[in-house]
Amino acid sequence: QVQLVESGGGLVQPGGSLRLSCAASGSIFSISRMGWYRQAPGKQRELVAVITSGGSTNYADSVKGRFTIPRDNAKNTVNLHMNSLRPEDTAVYYCYVKAVMFNGVFTDYWGQGTQVTVSS
Repeated sequence: QVQLVESGGGLVQPGGSLRLSCAASGSIFSISRMGWYRQAPGKQRELVAVITSGGSTNYADSVKGRFTIPRDNAKNTVNLHMNSLRPEDTAVYYCYVKAVMFNGVFTDYWGQGTQVTVSS
């Protein structure tokens, strides 16, 4: 099976910075795209940022200019660098991978989620 390992969540003060990391392993032929979603209490899960195998990125309007999503294709990892954090960034953050399996099928995978809390 495919496994996504997330790390880097925690508590940070408003205006601070935090970095998340996600590594994919298992029976994956290649990865089409990787990214991050988040879900706050009482809200639907929303896209934060995504990056394709070709390097194209897409960010939510609320995080543009504050977050970046570097990727290491050779290591099947994706990071989320979060700066100038706000209380409204508080949520559970989920790693997302669209993988190409050995049979050629595109399959979505999700991490277990990591809590990010922005509070003073």
